[in-house]
Amino acid sequence: MKLKEKFTAIQLRKEGHSYPKILKTVNVSKSTLSLWLRDIDLTPQQQKKLLRGREISRYAAAKKKKELRILKTNEIIKKGKEEIKDFIDNSLFTTGLALYWAEGAKNSSESVRFANSDEFMIKLIMRWFREICNVPEKKFRVQVHMHELHCSSDLEGYWSRVTGIPSNQFYRTYVKKTSLGQRRNILYNGTCSVTISNKELFRKIMGWKLGIQKYFNISP
Repeated sequence: MKLKEKFTAIQLRKEGHSYPKILKTVNVSKSTLSLWLRDIDLTPQQQKKLLRGREISRYAAAKKKKELRILKTNEIIKKGKEEIKDFIDNSLFTTGLALYWAEGAKNSSESVRFANSDEFMIKLIMRWFREICNVPEKKFRVQVHMHELHCSSDLEGYWSRVTGIPSNQFYRTYVKKTSLGQRRNILYNGTCSVTISNKELFRKIMGWKLGIQKYFNISP
């Protein structure tokens, strides 16, 4: 047994040092250290000091993580803005971006989401997602929203054919209650909401939007 290391570890613990700090001095495994120190009780003051130290460490780690996230976000947005010059003559790119700018999600959750009841608009945005954004097929998720009067057993199948996304990638259909007594629009097939959980893509799209604003000199 490493008696010298054990004695040193016990002395350091009695002085109120944390396990990570002791392990920097004593070259043993954490499990061995825990065994050695299991009967060592800290004073209330030492416990409070260690707790304060852990809180400071967690705060510093969280702050660093936030700083890195902001830095990465800004880099992605900057790159998106710079890509405008390469895409500006691509009609699919500009049309799809305009559609997303108008109808797509721009919330803080940073999920890419587009919802509409027009099948041709959905087809166009799906082509934009696939050809411009290079979204893998497995990343698409769809949810159909409909009013109670428009319920149909084939609505998910309908939107599956429109989007080209298999029904096993559909969330449960959302049915909204209505006080209307009869269906007014027989051609209405609900609203199709396409979601892609990809923060980097969301940030890139925001960068494209800022790039378009700058290109047409409509920035704030």
